[in-house]
Amino acid sequence: MRKKNNGLPTSAQVLEFIQTSPTPAGKREIAKAFGLKGQEKIALKKLLKDMAEEGLIDGSKSAFHKMGGVPKVTVLTVVDIEDGEAIAIPENWSPDDAVPPPRIRLIEKKKHAALRKGDRVLARTEENERGWRAHPMKKLPQRHDALMGVVEIDGAGRAWLAPTDKKIRNSFQIGDIGGAEEGQLVIAESTGKGPRSKVKVTEVLGDPLAPKSFSLIAIHKYGIPHVFPDSVIAEAEVAAKLPLSEEKREDLRHVPILAIDPADARDHDDAIWAQPDGEGGFDAMIAIADVSFYVRPGGEVDREARKRGNSVYFPDRVVPMLPEVLSTDVCSLKSGEDRAAMVCKVKINAKGVMTSWRFTRAIVRIDEVIAYEDAQARVDGDGEETNLRGLWACWEALAKARADRDPLDLDLPERRVMLDDEGKITEIAVKERLDAHRVVEDFMITANVAAAKALESKTSPVVYRVHETPSREKLLAMRDYFDSIGKKFALGQVITPGLFNRMIKDIGDPAEKALVMEAVLRSQTQAYYGPANAGHFGLALGSYAHFTSPIRRYADLLVHRALVDAFGLEQPKPKGKIPPASGLSDKDRTDLGTITDAISKTERRAMEAERDTVDRYVAAWLSGRVGQTFETRITGVQSFGFFATIVGLGGDGLVPVSTLGSDYFRYDEAARALEGERTGQRYATGDTLELKLAEANPITGALKFEVPDGDGKPIERRGEKPRPRGRQQGSGDRRGKRGPNSGPSKGPGGGKGAKKGKGAPRQSHDQNARGRPKNIRHQGRGKKK
Repeated sequence: MRKKNNGLPTSAQVLEFIQTSPTPAGKREIAKAFGLKGQEKIALKKLLKDMAEEGLIDGSKSAFHKMGGVPKVTVLTVVDIEDGEAIAIPENWSPDDAVPPPRIRLIEKKKHAALRKGDRVLARTEENERGWRAHPMKKLPQRHDALMGVVEIDGAGRAWLAPTDKKIRNSFQIGDIGGAEEGQLVIAESTGKGPRSKVKVTEVLGDPLAPKSFSLIAIHKYGIPHVFPDSVIAEAEVAAKLPLSEEKREDLRHVPILAIDPADARDHDDAIWAQPDGEGGFDAMIAIADVSFYVRPGGEVDREARKRGNSVYFPDRVVPMLPEVLSTDVCSLKSGEDRAAMVCKVKINAKGVMTSWRFTRAIVRIDEVIAYEDAQARVDGDGEETNLRGLWACWEALAKARADRDPLDLDLPERRVMLDDEGKITEIAVKERLDAHRVVEDFMITANVAAAKALESKTSPVVYRVHETPSREKLLAMRDYFDSIGKKFALGQVITPGLFNRMIKDIGDPAEKALVMEAVLRSQTQAYYGPANAGHFGLALGSYAHFTSPIRRYADLLVHRALVDAFGLEQPKPKGKIPPASGLSDKDRTDLGTITDAISKTERRAMEAERDTVDRYVAAWLSGRVGQTFETRITGVQSFGFFATIVGLGGDGLVPVSTLGSDYFRYDEAARALEGERTGQRYATGDTLELKLAEANPITGALKFEVPDGDGKPIERRGEKPRPRGRQQGSGDRRGKRGPNSGPSKGPGGGKGAKKGKGAPRQSHDQNARGRPKNIRHQGRGKKK
């Protein structure tokens, strides 16, 4: 029924209509419902775009749904059978990955054949107070996506594939083992249909615990390109031989510029220099590898780099954006060798404010490559370190300006996995944070700001690094949460990073501080790349671009190309089959939105893959410590249990509510807490407590904890009988032999996997200036080798 036109609806009104509409609600249905016409429809289009960017809705113009929700009509995949009923999840699920896909109970009609695990259905979904359920409309053909898993043999001699993805909770019977042996990591594909469907092994990868297997699992899971085509390698080798023209480049080989990097760095894409200017300020240079000279728009190397979007850094390997002949050789600023560089020259006054900047293509010769720890030791010592002391003095001024800006300062330590020469874990520890890291970080931020401002001055296209101010909806959620824990947060004030910093600084209790820090992190938006400037909230900067890591980020390469165009820095045309221009392509110049959307997605993919791999290493590190007790902090709470991480080590694990004892625990969503109805025992986000490690599965990265004094008895829900906790219906007897993927108390497939809950800690919302996803405090710098 058409509504009376009362003007453009609010976000809340649109969201309410989308959620209550019995049919899919697209732009047309919304406009009709609110009686919108003409210019109001154009305004509605912008409103819907804003709501999508704020994380309120998802979908397309023909069918929107609440972000974190499920479309009215969508494709579901059956993942489990409980009490004879099929449980499914959305086939495509892409909200914040701290939120697991909902488990949807399928209401099957008797005339339909019984659904089995792996079946795909088109279904109408609905949500009520008991959760999600769906009505199948039709069964869809099986997908033949490759599965990765470990071969396990049961007591009857049957082979099963235990998936490496912890979100897949059941094993698949193998019909054709393809020469694989028990315990081997394999790739398989589905064969057959219906109840007789099985999988066929198509490739044997070997020992799942062998060096580089953990990263190989992530590469497969996320579809990360990791093999360069021959045509790309061939063009890269030709490009690597391009001569440097001294006529068109500024000669800066006399400047004693330094590269400060991790001790194990394989490439060096930035170097810095500074000295006093005699007027209380400083002259400084930030030299960045001139990748745009070697990687031209439209070439084979460029096409592959666009597809990859960025390099991916695992503890045991790097999947580079560019072939190694470029990334670790001619583009790497090695000590004592002539290198092509894009140099940002800046003047810094005594207050740390950048007063001028200039970009130039140059030839540089790095004076020295120094590890962070060595640079710090030399500055802390008594020796004459003229170059280093000049950098430190300039940094002290930059630090003053940073303090005046008061960017968001969240103390979120980063885990580092240390491996020996054989790829075995020697240590997992929190990375030490030195002044040397902060020095380079602030120089990188300065260059990134200069690049954005330089391009703006020429009205040139800019690939901005955008981190928007928290949305009102997220701030409302944070206020409600603070109310539930007895803290106040007023929405009427101006929201700045410094406001959050003061909130955290004023808290003395470590547990409470962690809780508030977690809430602040949740209020933040996800940073992204885009052609429209919306500022960088976390860094408290009005204009910010990524300029400093073109070896490993395509966004930075685009910024370099834009600088080439804006400031007339084109070099002589190369001979051979290399594309002639090193500036922006015509397509990117007129439409940056397409590529920035794509590289924002590849960045997210890399972060997820890196995190998954570290989780597997942590699980492997802990697998020999099952049964031990650890100090943990609760990072998220759901109705089915809570998630906790080991203090000082990381590794998120689930504590199922069924292991908390015979009490009935109520879930307080507003307070993110579980509370025992009889005992009053409360488990809330931010609490620290001792937990026993019950399972650690290196193949999936899943951990499971238990409360040491819990009786482990399943909870009998009111009005329900306890459900059996055996294998999937119809899966056959799988007791007996168990492979390496089995958990301490599970059959093939091991533990069910600690899926991230709504309250689980999210990976950083931004990357630092040099390329590694890091927390907000450390955004300016970091290497991952």
